[in-house]
Amino acid sequence: MSGHVSPIRPPLVTGNKTYHQITEDLISPTERVPSKAWIIGFILSVTVFAFGAFCILWTIWNGIGTWDLNRTINWGWDITNFVWWIGIGHAGTLISAILLIFRQKWRTGVNRAAEAMTIFAVMCAGLFPLIHMGRIWLAMFIFPYPNTRGPLWVNFNSPLLWDVFAISTYFTVSLLFWYTGLVPDFATVRDRAKGLRKKIYNFLSFGWTGSAKHWQRWEYLSLILAGIATPLVLSVHTIVSFDFATSVIPGWHTTIFPPYFVAGAIFSGFAMVLTLMIITRKILGLEDYITIEHIESMNKVILVTGTIVGVAYLTELFIAWYSGYVYEQFAFFNRAAGPYWWSYFGMMFCNVLSPQLFWKKSWRRNIWITFFMSIFINIGMWFERFVIIATTLARDYLPSSWSYYSPTWVEIGIFIGTMGLFFTLYLIFCRVAPVVAVAEIKSILKTGGNQYVGPNAHHAHDDHQKDAILHEEMLDKDGAGTQAGNPTFTED
Repeated sequence: MSGHVSPIRPPLVTGNKTYHQITEDLISPTERVPSKAWIIGFILSVTVFAFGAFCILWTIWNGIGTWDLNRTINWGWDITNFVWWIGIGHAGTLISAILLIFRQKWRTGVNRAAEAMTIFAVMCAGLFPLIHMGRIWLAMFIFPYPNTRGPLWVNFNSPLLWDVFAISTYFTVSLLFWYTGLVPDFATVRDRAKGLRKKIYNFLSFGWTGSAKHWQRWEYLSLILAGIATPLVLSVHTIVSFDFATSVIPGWHTTIFPPYFVAGAIFSGFAMVLTLMIITRKILGLEDYITIEHIESMNKVILVTGTIVGVAYLTELFIAWYSGYVYEQFAFFNRAAGPYWWSYFGMMFCNVLSPQLFWKKSWRRNIWITFFMSIFINIGMWFERFVIIATTLARDYLPSSWSYYSPTWVEIGIFIGTMGLFFTLYLIFCRVAPVVAVAEIKSILKTGGNQYVGPNAHHAHDDHQKDAILHEEMLDKDGAGTQAGNPTFTED
């Protein structure tokens, strides 16, 4: 905080913001009446979610026969969507944990929404394995607990059981991380609220006062959770990849899957963060806090991870050719020239070719190009999961058992319903909590604000300007402005 900051470093907060303005800009969306755009979006999301819930109930009532699964292709849209949602949930923990440990200040503008997105995506992902059981009321069989059914235990050698532990741990740590960051901001909302709303936020903020001891413990807890979450970022999608890599099916039984899946998860997760944040910054007027610098930094991560994914695709093709194993060779030939060729080339175009646009700086900083690219990438990553699952299973060793899979309206409805659930939860989150972390934005203001750094910085070295700034800070009496949301000023 007190170290030298380069005058040419691009600012992360624009608009010459003061602490009071930051509080007003970020807290007021939770206080005012919902906008027409929010109401329309919420109604559409709830409607789509309701249709998805109907499809889930239809599946539970009538059985898995309502899907187009068969003896050859017994994993379809359900597991495809499960892996896709888990991948989307990766960026939040990466931004929160790894970038926090490396002290990357640009994370502060997007970490709150990315963490929320992680939790909502994992909730959507968790639905699919449960529904896929067929008899969801027997879901307790997946947990190893003492029972009276004799020596009936789960198979600890199965990667499907490893998924249960990995994803539940990931969800728990992500939820704690997200809520820990919310506590100071809930205190800010509490100190500005009245009546029942004040009591609710007082409960949610755990009696936060903004004292030095509170900030110290908050920092300790954040770093501890970051240390726990960092290996989870790498391990969760690694274990998901074991669902395929530990099998003996050609096209799945490969050691490149773990790093390839992790890179793909970060790739798709950052793309979804960009999709949401570009819309959110426009509707809520947060352009001064989610700046072009944030967008460019995320596009750089997308470029790197997209290139890693492309190298993994080419490595798979090379190893299949180099191995001389005809069944492995056929599996990859079938992906490109078989009945699902359209999904393979859609995957290659969206995931390998299109991100290469970001080598050009002006395109990395273009909002419209970034927005459409983020959508293309997530379409491509969905195609990737579909290619891995459906094309591999559709053509096995026996030509007589070859089959073709296409989803029924029930499967499509469930997937669309999870999209509705995701956006419903995100819209509710935007109404009850600040989308951008108020306390963390204030903590980087003097090292990231455009009045302090960058080519247009006007350095306030004279005593008169210092007194004026100090006076303005003292006027910020709304809760965390002086205590809960301004750690730098409080400790001073």
